[in-house]
Amino acid sequence: MIVNYTADGWQIIYQQAHALLAAQLLHEWPAFLPLDKWVGLLAAVAQHDDEQPNWDGHYGLTPAGAPANFTMKEFSLEQAQGVLHSARFQGRWRSLLTSMHLSKLYETLRGDNKTTDTFLDEQQANQKRWIKQLNLQRVEAQQAYDLMHWCDRLSLILCRHELPEMSRSLEIYTGMDGQRYDVVRPAESGPLIVHPWPFQEKQFTVSIETSLLQQLQFKDDAELATALREAPIETLTWTLKSRI
Repeated sequence: MIVNYTADGWQIIYQQAHALLAAQLLHEWPAFLPLDKWVGLLAAVAQHDDEQPNWDGHYGLTPAGAPANFTMKEFSLEQAQGVLHSARFQGRWRSLLTSMHLSKLYETLRGDNKTTDTFLDEQQANQKRWIKQLNLQRVEAQQAYDLMHWCDRLSLILCRHELPEMSRSLEIYTGMDGQRYDVVRPAESGPLIVHPWPFQEKQFTVSIETSLLQQLQFKDDAELATALREAPIETLTWTLKSRI
């Protein structure tokens, strides 16, 4: 979960919903891949946070009983293996992109334990094999993955309310081509500006559903789960536009 503290309590965004927001952003990019690979990229983005493990004990809570933000949770090998397993049913291209994302997220954990190292080694081997089987160059795969990571990053910026105040810009991502993209909110309630503008349309709107919790502390996962099922839903929207 993505957990934001507000004046009224907790704003909860499921990670799967964040992924769907990332896919909305990708949908607005001009396609630069053949249809099958472009749709595969969309699928990889939309489903990259699936296979979240079931809450068990205090998996969904901090030690103080508050909803736990995903950044507070340890690496879940089960979730990583699950999302990769699901990707394989949609083919090698989807699997390749998902594997590259797992390497990007978790390569920094190398050396922590042998099990994680083995999983990371498997990703490197799988990626080399799939790139060869698909008759791709590594640079082609990296270009597609960079866009996946770009959309993931901007979605997280929006979901976590990370936009700076006073019209200051925030870097979204710099890809292998060296091009840096920034996002800025010129006015408190106005459209967001992405520069340079990469999208097809000059302006569009994206949205996500959130759950609102007024209760600040929970005794266990079951109580949190019940509260989330009964929580009111709010839709957040953002309009993005070109400077021109």
